[in-house]
Amino acid sequence: MRKLKNIYILLFSVAITFFGCQENDYQFGEILSPSNITINFEIVGADADNPNGDGSGLVTFTTTADNSSSYVYYFNDIPEAAPSGILTKRFTQVGVNTYQVVVKANGNGGISSTKIVEVEVFSSFSDIEAESFLSGAPLTKDSDGNDIIDIAAPISKTWYIDGAQNGALGVGPSLAFDIQINGAPTQYYYPAFFASPAGSGNDCYVDDELTFTKNSDGSLTYVLDNKGQTFFNGNAAHQAVVGGSGANGDECFEFDTSSQSTVSLSPSSEDWSKVADPDFVPRETVLNFTNNGLMGYYVGATSYEILEISETEMHIRVLDTADPNLVWYFKFTSEVPADGTLNSAYTDLVWEDDFNTDGAPNPANWTYDLGAGGWGNGELQTYTDNAENVIVEGGSLKIKAKASGSGYSSARLKSEGLKEFTYGRYEIRAKLPASQGTWPAIWMLGANFKTVSWPAAGEIDIMEQKGGDKNTVLSTIHYPGNSGGGAPTQGIELATSTTEFHNYTVEWSAAEIKFAIDNEVYHTLPNDATLPFNADFFFILNVAMGGTLGGTVDPNFTEDMMEIDYIKVFQ
Repeated sequence: MRKLKNIYILLFSVAITFFGCQENDYQFGEILSPSNITINFEIVGADADNPNGDGSGLVTFTTTADNSSSYVYYFNDIPEAAPSGILTKRFTQVGVNTYQVVVKANGNGGISSTKIVEVEVFSSFSDIEAESFLSGAPLTKDSDGNDIIDIAAPISKTWYIDGAQNGALGVGPSLAFDIQINGAPTQYYYPAFFASPAGSGNDCYVDDELTFTKNSDGSLTYVLDNKGQTFFNGNAAHQAVVGGSGANGDECFEFDTSSQSTVSLSPSSEDWSKVADPDFVPRETVLNFTNNGLMGYYVGATSYEILEISETEMHIRVLDTADPNLVWYFKFTSEVPADGTLNSAYTDLVWEDDFNTDGAPNPANWTYDLGAGGWGNGELQTYTDNAENVIVEGGSLKIKAKASGSGYSSARLKSEGLKEFTYGRYEIRAKLPASQGTWPAIWMLGANFKTVSWPAAGEIDIMEQKGGDKNTVLSTIHYPGNSGGGAPTQGIELATSTTEFHNYTVEWSAAEIKFAIDNEVYHTLPNDATLPFNADFFFILNVAMGGTLGGTVDPNFTEDMMEIDYIKVFQ
């Protein structure tokens, strides 16, 4: 909780000599610190049977103080001004929770005083279906037949501005703009700024990516990846956030809002009866973001009302904080943009191995793990650096798994100590082995692995494939608390993985880790400073036999291989 300190101003007497026929005496008013702060609160619906309220989560605060001219409330360090000292706040965390509220009383001369109060509130609002749509987490039923989300690992879904639709961004009147046309409510919104297809040179928000993650602890988190740029309309109050004036109209600014937020859901508190909505009944569920989270286009708000939502479409609206006459409307889709690209922020090629020189892999890039022992996963192979298991020929790296007497041999290459990277876009073009029991993997491991061990070092599995399912590939990350079988993973059908080359890509930033095949994003996971994915990692390329993902090996197996055409790193 933010600690707010009183500011004391020391005034010095100044002797001023005036030359003229008259001498004036000037006096300064007494500057007093606000005192006797009294905070009262009323929990809506509270009674003897429901001491923490009726489940709405609403609490009305009333603060008074001597020598105070205005008040500011701080909820989780986020300020809400209340000049009169009266403020109604909705608390949205489901259940009975205790909240610490800081109230600052402002006096004259810049002096202020603070006081803290705790309030215990019950909130019963939930919209499990909306959380499922937002994150992709599947719904199930509890013993009473109620919808619930019960997951062992985080599940995520990424949303994009739906530029294929006319009016994916719209603006319309709010209730403050009280106009009726022929006695009927005003049009609910007007398509604005772009039609189909979306975007212009200034519309940097059209490639934003909004990722919602449902976590196994029940929380809903959110990451905005705006590629380091935020779009502001021509409102001077909004643009002042980044030092702009609004004089140049709508602009993109180098203003990164890609921090992670926690999302709570609450019922709508706005009366929209005078705004004519189209042919649907508004859902009246509001998304509330912490950490000043926003949904791409900056209007100063952190709460957005869902109008409609499904597996693939989301329509929201939000009040403009600087212009109470305006409401902004946005349409999002969970389908990857039609051009199929990652819209990557990483475009500078900093390293590659194109495997165009026949012979052993380049020792400046690659070393090996050697030996047997299962490698912690019950695997059956012995890893070698022999040419029969690993060779560069015909423009590709070939990692060959072979039946060898009563066992199997293969190879595991790594760039540890040679080529290590933090963040960027990593693209590997590969064709996978088709034989039952082969377990190919293209992955990365934290460079501090030998110091902190696994899973503390972190692991990014760009691609791996089970031995019993050659029509699907997987992406996974491992880290403390989410490792082994409980790690967040995502599979995608790829029937030609063993017959054709495909591009397996991970794009990794401080905000998130995205996985794509042939530039189609299919798995996104949030990253933050608490995770091990903010330091150097190295590559590992291998084909295992059997084990936890390899499964039963075909008894007639002789040999098979993974071919890698190239590996590239962009930053």
